Amino acid sequence: MFPILSILTFLPLAGGCLVLFLIPKNNEELIRKTTFAISIIELVLSIFLVYKFDPDLAEMQFVEKLPWIPSAGIEYLLGVDGISVLIIFLTAILTSVSILSSWTSVKDRVKEYYPLLLFMETSVIGSLVALDFVLFYIFWELMLIPMFFLIGVWGGENKLYAAVKFFLFTLFGSVLMLIGILAVYFKYPELSGEGLTFNILKLKTVSYPINFQLWVFMAFFVGWAIKIPMFPFHTWLPDAHVQAPTAGSIILAGVLLKMGAYGFLRFSLPLFPFASQALAPLAAVLSVIAIIYGAFLAISQKDMKKLVAYSSISHMGFVVLGIFAFSQHGLEGAILQLFNHGVTTGALFLCVGLIYDRAHTKQIEDFGGLSKKIPVYTFFFTLFLLASMGVPCLSGFAGEFLILTGSVKNNVILYNGLYRVFAVISVAGIPLGAAYVLWMYQRVMLGHKVNPKHANMLDLNLRESICLASLALFVIWIGVYPDPFLRIFHTAAEQIVLEVGRAGGI
Repeated sequence: MFPILSILTFLPLAGGCLVLFLIPKNNEELIRKTTFAISIIELVLSIFLVYKFDPDLAEMQFVEKLPWIPSAGIEYLLGVDGISVLIIFLTAILTSVSILSSWTSVKDRVKEYYPLLLFMETSVIGSLVALDFVLFYIFWELMLIPMFFLIGVWGGENKLYAAVKFFLFTLFGSVLMLIGILAVYFKYPELSGEGLTFNILKLKTVSYPINFQLWVFMAFFVGWAIKIPMFPFHTWLPDAHVQAPTAGSIILAGVLLKMGAYGFLRFSLPLFPFASQALAPLAAVLSVIAIIYGAFLAISQKDMKKLVAYSSISHMGFVVLGIFAFSQHGLEGAILQLFNHGVTTGALFLCVGLIYDRAHTKQIEDFGGLSKKIPVYTFFFTLFLLASMGVPCLSGFAGEFLILTGSVKNNVILYNGLYRVFAVISVAGIPLGAAYVLWMYQRVMLGHKVNPKHANMLDLNLRESICLASLALFVIWIGVYPDPFLRIFHTAAEQIVLEVGRAGGI
């Protein structure tokens, strides 16, 4: 069998090593072209994966299995379902866009910068395809290293503070997650009568005691909540986004935040169905707070990048709300919104980065009337802002609509009425989202007065237009016809609802 998952995982790593060790550091153009070519090959492979993936099958596909450390129950085990396939595709798109968008903006330590983007791609895709907990944990931890250096070396004035804060928060969550992994690992033989294993597919076949589920669920919960990030674990996010280079912000918002939600879907719900239901109100309350609180914080921001960062907290609150509704619509809406948010917010961070490259400021008050000077940029910026607001016929609407309907028709038996209240309150996040988006747009793009410093600002060039157009394609496609995307993960979402239902009493 063609080992496409191994190739998808390790091709960026091999490409990064090629650039790092074989291309002279003074040949920057070759470094950029080689890195971009590798990312495009990776994107083509991810499209091939989507094409060959059978959305009607519930089991894992393209499985690759080799013994690794048999005495400890550790295997080299890879496989994908519709959820991981979609996020792999998103990762490949955003990595290519990140590399292309950095072409002229990153001029310092180019030889180290571009391989780090490829190493990041390997760690993310490795986490998405791993079906052994040890393998997953290794890739999960490896994600920290490239992002730490991207922020700490190529970031803004307070880059070291932001990089260390990002590292410590996520490391703390990872340690708690490791405790949870070990607890499950040692509990499995007692319940199954079999030997020790880190095989995730086997670990979710047994029913863990209720008290055990509650404690271990919380250990995993903190790890995923920091990554998303949920309130009150969100404080590292604005600093990391503001200080990160543009490509770092795109990857951070577009891909890394998704890994927390992926953790809930892949591990917490199938392994701990009772605890998932019992603690669903906690997750829902934190989600609603994130939606409203994140929107209010976004409204008060003076920095464009920080505004987009806080809006991510609000949007990811919708995702968690959809996940913990345990309904087909809620889960499908949450997964679709993961993809939508990756595209839209990644594009908005790119827009902010492009304007920063020209004006060397991200402060909203420094702009005004730019729509007259840079019409192509204005078109894309407007499109992505409208998508972020959830305007119908653009991508954000489909995901949020499914989440809200799925929350009202939730399967959380014990708290059915309460959950509907959460859904109703969450609707307030939509007009609040419109408020901060339009408020920023009015001050940056509209008005008759143009800051004299920006009177000669140049519009997008061809490379920048291609970057934004490639993301705009998905914003319109999903907004008008989301069904091809929903079909990819429909069966996987259905499987999660069944697994939680069978063991959790839905």
